[in-house]
Amino acid sequence: MIIANWKSNIVDIGQWDQDFHDEYIVNERLQSTIFGVAPPSIYIQKMKGWKEIQAVFDDGVLGFQQALFGVQDVDHSYGSRTGAISVDMVLEFGCNFAIIGHSERRDLFNEDNDLIKEKLKSLKNKVMAVLCIGETKEENDKGITKDVLKQQLDIVKEVELDQSFTVAYEPVWAIGSGLTPQPKDINEIHKYIKDVVQSNSANKLIPRVLYGGSVTDKNAESFFMEEFVDGALVGGASLDGKTFANIVNIYNSTK
Repeated sequence: MIIANWKSNIVDIGQWDQDFHDEYIVNERLQSTIFGVAPPSIYIQKMKGWKEIQAVFDDGVLGFQQALFGVQDVDHSYGSRTGAISVDMVLEFGCNFAIIGHSERRDLFNEDNDLIKEKLKSLKNKVMAVLCIGETKEENDKGITKDVLKQQLDIVKEVELDQSFTVAYEPVWAIGSGLTPQPKDINEIHKYIKDVVQSNSANKLIPRVLYGGSVTDKNAESFFMEEFVDGALVGGASLDGKTFANIVNIYNSTK
């Protein structure tokens, strides 16, 4: 699974769609690949081209379309909450997934585990949750990465997770920096995440785990070759339709 996170960047959607169409390679293993885009929410109504891609590739994989689009965050409630986007609104717009717990939300908007857990519960049986977790550079240097991730994954305790539940491991120090962990280290962390979620969740689910943090079409293959890497959450490199399509193509060729 490959997800593009456009964050708060301005994107020429028409050009992006055309570039993606031009570069994407259809192959016989298409049915095993799920990919999607999380644009700024204000762009959702303009995602006509992406909805057309959905129509072409829809075959109900895991109950979801292969070409997805979603939101970068969601509120756990609704009503008098100015500026918030509720789960019902996400559903009304036809979105397939919601990113929650991104490090930028944790840092800039002071989101904590309690709030993120409420968001996770609000998405249950409605929209696929993509939970972001990751350690800072200081935490990595101290050798406490697994302790940090385990604490962030506490929100799945006693929660019966959807089969679509996905975790995105994004080391905070790797996001937008051009730096990444070694692929073997990413693989080790991904296995650890799968084990923790399976141990803690009510239904013992083994989640899909994506890697995020300075993913490009130049380094993606080295990540995708690892056993426990199930795809990527792509930031800056996803702003170019051709580059994002190349990353999806690389995933197709390695899995």
